[in-house]
Amino acid sequence: MMKKLFIILSFSSFLLIACRQDEKESGISILSPEAGTVVKSGDKFSIDMHLPPGTKADSIVYLLDSNIVYRQLDTAIVHIGTVDLPMGNHLITAKIYNGAIAEDFTSNIVVVAAKPPLHYSYKVVNTYPHDSTSFTEGLEYHDGFIYEGTGLEGSSYLTKTDLKTGKILQKIELDKIYFGEGITIVGDKIIQITYRNGVGFVYDKASFKKLSEFNYQAGAEGWGLAFDGTRILNTDGTSTIHFLNKDTYQKEGSLEIYDDKGPVDLLNEIEFIDGKIYANIWEVESPKIIVINPNTGAVEAEINLQALLPDYYDEGLTNVLNGIAWDSIGRRMFVTGKKWSKLYEIKVIKE
Repeated sequence: MMKKLFIILSFSSFLLIACRQDEKESGISILSPEAGTVVKSGDKFSIDMHLPPGTKADSIVYLLDSNIVYRQLDTAIVHIGTVDLPMGNHLITAKIYNGAIAEDFTSNIVVVAAKPPLHYSYKVVNTYPHDSTSFTEGLEYHDGFIYEGTGLEGSSYLTKTDLKTGKILQKIELDKIYFGEGITIVGDKIIQITYRNGVGFVYDKASFKKLSEFNYQAGAEGWGLAFDGTRILNTDGTSTIHFLNKDTYQKEGSLEIYDDKGPVDLLNEIEFIDGKIYANIWEVESPKIIVINPNTGAVEAEINLQALLPDYYDEGLTNVLNGIAWDSIGRRMFVTGKKWSKLYEIKVIKE
């Protein structure tokens, strides 16, 4: 979180210095918004330009990121809305035209969620066995079976298990140099990425035969995967969710995840459920799942799962909550953790 905030503040400072350098040369400046101004989603912000006496401007064009949002012939204050604007940094550009010549002046805003996350509760519907040696990194439910990808160098593997008994029905081990991470299912294929190896694997879902490998380049590290029916969603331990092409597995875009206070870091295992993104947060203090708007990146709710932690839970970050699976037909949600002996079917209660 602090690293992300530092990046935002550094970026904001850079823009502010640039604006002041422009002002020294021409006297023209953006009075507001100041670089790094925080705006709650849905609120409006104002752009106020200063042109010194005698400065000529035939027109002013305002851009939000790369999109033109306003044109005018004077410096009257303009008001821009942020409804449905994605979370995070947005560049403000004022293009001052004098004839055919344009001068650019910039600032930026940081959009955060409009309100604090709602607090959902849950109840345990069923409890199933789970292999307590599995360092869970990815979890999927398909056709009555649990598919799981595990981590740790030298002991990473992919399994298909019987939900009710926990019996392993199929298994493929990764080469000992790989640290396995998130998995997702796309059609008749299972996709799996690795932690820091920069490689991903594609398996045939029926036979577990490895079909191909691909270069993983979306994030500095590979963490979680999910499939929304169109794109593969991918986390890398930061506050960013990357969008990967479902056929090439290469990055096509990204989304910043924010609550009302700022970026939400340490996004881990994820699942796409009823049009929302559910994500584990990798931390010891408050094991929880957050619910994210996939269009804006705003955190809408959170589910505290502290009560599910096993009695043998330790503080060494070895058996944290990590694993979300969704049965879209039976409308069942399953959760577990690294080296947990149980897998829980829970019902989320939206109070």
